[in-house]
Amino acid sequence: MPALSTMALSDGATDFIDDGRLADLLHGAEPEPARLRAVIAKSMAKQDLDVDEAAVLLCARAPELIEEIFDAARRLKQEIYGNRIVLFAPLYVGNKCVNDCYYCGFHRSNKDAIRRTLTQDELRRQVEALVSKGQKRLILVWGEHPDYAASVMAECVRTVYGTRVGHGEIRRVNINAAPLDHEGYRIMKDVGIGTYQIFHETYHHETYARMHPAHTRKGDYAWRLDGLSRAFEAGLDDMGIGALFGLYDWRFEVLGLVSHARHLQDRYNVGPHTISFPRLRPASGVAFDSRYFVSDADFARLIAILRLAVPYTGLILTARERPELRREVMAFGVSQIDAGSRIEIGGYTEAGDAQVMEREQFSLGDVRSLDRIMCELLQDGYIPSFCTACYRLGRTGEDFMSHAKPGHIKYCCSPNALSTLTEYLIDYASPETRRVGEQLVRRTLAEMDEKQRRLAEGLIRRIEAGERDAYV
Repeated sequence: MPALSTMALSDGATDFIDDGRLADLLHGAEPEPARLRAVIAKSMAKQDLDVDEAAVLLCARAPELIEEIFDAARRLKQEIYGNRIVLFAPLYVGNKCVNDCYYCGFHRSNKDAIRRTLTQDELRRQVEALVSKGQKRLILVWGEHPDYAASVMAECVRTVYGTRVGHGEIRRVNINAAPLDHEGYRIMKDVGIGTYQIFHETYHHETYARMHPAHTRKGDYAWRLDGLSRAFEAGLDDMGIGALFGLYDWRFEVLGLVSHARHLQDRYNVGPHTISFPRLRPASGVAFDSRYFVSDADFARLIAILRLAVPYTGLILTARERPELRREVMAFGVSQIDAGSRIEIGGYTEAGDAQVMEREQFSLGDVRSLDRIMCELLQDGYIPSFCTACYRLGRTGEDFMSHAKPGHIKYCCSPNALSTLTEYLIDYASPETRRVGEQLVRRTLAEMDEKQRRLAEGLIRRIEAGERDAYV
C-alpha cells in the first residue's frame, strides 16, 4: 500500500482500506439464502454490518434475493426514521482550486471555468434569498485553495448565522470542504458548525491516484482518508462521508464506505452522521470514462445496501439525480435530500432557469423549487423536516448514536419535524402546498401514540401563536 502522508496525521493513523481483501470479498459465490437472511436479520435488529456481511448483500444476484434486500431496507428505514425527510440546500462560496481532479468542473486546468469567490455582502444576499424561500439548513461548499483557510470559512459561517429575514434564519451550517489540520478543525468547531463532510471520491487506490494528480494536495490519499480522524481529535464529533459513484466499481465503493464507517465507529465510538453517494454528472471541461457508470437499478441497490449496512446513519440523496428517480428511490433508505438547489457561484440571486456549466461544479438533474419538492413529498406521505434540534441540544457524536442506533431518534424527531413543517406552511408555502401539508399534519397526529401527539400538538400550538424554532 502507498506510504502514509508526510503531513501531520491523527494519532495512530492507518490506511484501513485493503484493496485486495475488498476485491476478494466481491468475487465470492452468491450467498445461500439462509446466509443472506441472517445478515438482513442483523440489520433489522439495528446492528451495523461488518465489511464481510455487507459483501454478502453485494454478492446477491438472484432477483428474489435482491427484492428481499429492498424490502428489508424499506422496513428498516421506516422503523428508524419514519416518514421524515430532512431538507437542506448547498451554497457554493468559492470555486478556486489547486487540485486537478479529472471529473470536476472546478479542476485547476479547466480554462473555461469562471472563477469567483463571494464577498461577505454577496454571501449575505445568497443567504437572504434562501431564507426567503424557507430554508433552515445549509451546507457551504468551497474548492481547495489557500484563499479558503479555516479562518475565512469561519467568517462565512458567522455571516450566515447572522443573517435574518422576517421570521427566518439559517439554524445549522454544515461544511463540505477540503480536509483541514487539527487547528483548522478547532476553528470550525468554535464557530458552531454542524457536520463536517469529506468525500473520499473513490476508495480504490489505483483509481484515486489516476483521478487526482500526485502534485496536488488532493493527490495525497492518506491525508484525505485521515481527515475526519483529525477532526475527531480536534473536538468535532459530527461527520459525513461519501464516495463519487462512477469512478470505479460501485460495489467496491460501497465496501469502502462501510470500511470507513466501521473505522470511525471502532476508533471513536461514533460512526458517520451521514453518508452521501452522488453519481458522476456532466461537467464543464470534463470527458468521462463510462466503464464504471452506475445504472439506475444498481443505484437503487447500493442505497438499499447502505441502509442495511449502516442503519443509524442518515443517507443523503442529492439533486444530481432526476426528479423521477429521486421519487422512486426515496423509500429504500434515504433520509436527507437537498431541494431548491443551485450550485453556480451566486446562483440563488443571479441565475435564471437555465444552468450555466462554466459556473458550476457539475450539472444538476433536479432544479425544481423548494416549494414544488415540498408539495411532492407531502403528496407522497413524507414529512419534510428542517429540524436542527439535535445540534442545539447537544445530541451529536456519541449522544446522537445512543439515540440513533436503537431507533429511538424518531421519537425526538417526529414532533420536531411537524413543528418545522408547520413553520414552513405558515410562512412560505404556496396555497396548494399548505393545503396538502395541513392534511398530512392532521393525519400524522392521529397516527401518533399519545405521548408523541401531546408533544407535537404543543409545539404546533406555539408555532401557530407566533413563536418560531420550537423543539424538544
